[in-house]
Amino acid sequence: MRRPDPYQGIALIAPVTVPYERHSPHGAMWFLGRSLALALEASGLDKDAVDGITVSSFTLAPDSVSSVAEHLGLDVRFAEQIPLGGASGVAAIRRAARAVQAGDVEVVACLAGDTADPGSFTGLIKDFSRFSRGAAYRYGAAGPNGVFAMIAADYMARTGATREDFARLCVAQRHNAAANPDALLRKPLTVDDYLQARPIAEPFHLFDCVMPCAGGEALIVTTEDRARSLGVPYATISASGERHNAFRSDPIARRGGWRLYRDELYEQAGFGPDALDLVQTYDDYPVISFVQFEELGLCGEGEAPAFVRRTNMQWDGGGLPHNTSGGQLSCGQAGAAGGFLGLVEAVRQVTGTAHGRQIPGVARALVSGYGMVNFDRGICTAAAIVAGAGR
Repeated sequence: MRRPDPYQGIALIAPVTVPYERHSPHGAMWFLGRSLALALEASGLDKDAVDGITVSSFTLAPDSVSSVAEHLGLDVRFAEQIPLGGASGVAAIRRAARAVQAGDVEVVACLAGDTADPGSFTGLIKDFSRFSRGAAYRYGAAGPNGVFAMIAADYMARTGATREDFARLCVAQRHNAAANPDALLRKPLTVDDYLQARPIAEPFHLFDCVMPCAGGEALIVTTEDRARSLGVPYATISASGERHNAFRSDPIARRGGWRLYRDELYEQAGFGPDALDLVQTYDDYPVISFVQFEELGLCGEGEAPAFVRRTNMQWDGGGLPHNTSGGQLSCGQAGAAGGFLGLVEAVRQVTGTAHGRQIPGVARALVSGYGMVNFDRGICTAAAIVAGAGR
């Protein structure tokens, strides 16, 4: 049994986004540097106050987190490179929080950023993993579309989910993106638009797939005392968990690691899913959000299609808002920054700083991440519940 309030004294401040671009001449280091600069500006901290960093990036190589510290002129006591893809954001705040609680550091900047040019995505999927390089790319089965199309086809066969069900999620997120100036895809999307889009890898069509782009996300982990002294709004961590390589014997990805720590997550938080005000799932494809709805207890197993049919997921719809920034499906996927998108948005919402799309009275948000696709599944999962201090 986990002790109650395991993240006592920890504050999340200064959630920021480096505006997304379809392509950029800047490298990953530039986006990481901009994310740090924006976070310092939002927090009121001087750069010398930062004594720890975490970095997540797919396109930073051959540089590393230590190179980032050198390039940005940081003298830090804690440096962590977190290569967990869509699970990186939650993993970053978990590690940073423990370092702060241990007294090793007081201010940790959690940074994520990637660049994109017309050839960068091809290079990324070619060398994404040993499996991708040796057993997939060379035979033409490159990238995640085929992997997740297989997962989606299996999910649809087992649950009765339809493309119309996936459309409901995509259309709601596009509505949310319309209120987010950082989202790249803001043009209204209808169910008919979704259904009639060109096929990519059946059952996926165009609007099932994220668009690679460049951008950055960041926030700062520090003490509540420090946050109060800065006079900035802050969030707290009510609960968190992660799991890697869960259910590896499943013939296809039907389960994720979330179910293995779901009960502990709500036990730590002291409330269940019914008490949540909003949800941010990792949405590289709609089917994976459906899996997270089930695995995290928002509905029963196989019931996500019915859940999305009855739930208004728009930020201003009065139901259970989901991916209120638009999510990756409408914002774009800025590499590893995609694993921070939902977390940064959740902190904005619970601190009352999501300008233009702020949901009144939001106090508790669930954030979930999924990452590092290998063979036929993602192997990293993470989730956290964040709450607004005094909200």
